[in-house]
Amino acid sequence: NQVTIILTRRQINIESITASESAVNGVHLLTMVVKTTPDMIRKVAKQFEKLVDVLKVFVHTSDEIIYQEIALFKVTTKGLMAGNIIDRIVRTYHARILEVSPEYMVIEKTGHKAEIAELLSSLQPYGVLQFVRSGRVAITKQVRELNSYLKELDEANRFNPEETEVYNRN
Repeated sequence: NQVTIILTRRQINIESITASESAVNGVHLLTMVVKTTPDMIRKVAKQFEKLVDVLKVFVHTSDEIIYQEIALFKVTTKGLMAGNIIDRIVRTYHARILEVSPEYMVIEKTGHKAEIAELLSSLQPYGVLQFVRSGRVAITKQVRELNSYLKELDEANRFNPEETEVYNRN
């Protein structure tokens, strides 16, 4: 909630937000995608680092990370079964079929937002019953930055139990 307050106060929209576990037990990552100026993102990052539960903020551009999103499509089976249409679509978009029933099938696609949008567009004529897409998950191309920081933090907390509460590791 504090994160969204900081962003809305500056009229910055969150395009994507994902929470996930990290390599260190009890430490979670929050990956956000926002569009704003470099100056504004530096200011926002400083505000985030003042929050009690935030250990460290890293700011990256899309070129500095490897990222993916996942999408699930529930599509009517009827139209897709004729003439190997589904095989062609699944191969073209490097997707996979998770479940097939007489009424529908569930297709999974992992990739970038544009690739997922293209697959959605290709499936629309066949009857998309449901569509969901995750937020972005990302890792940095830089080898050591985040993992080194988390490892140092983990080692430091082993020797200083008072900091354990501050970092919400219980």
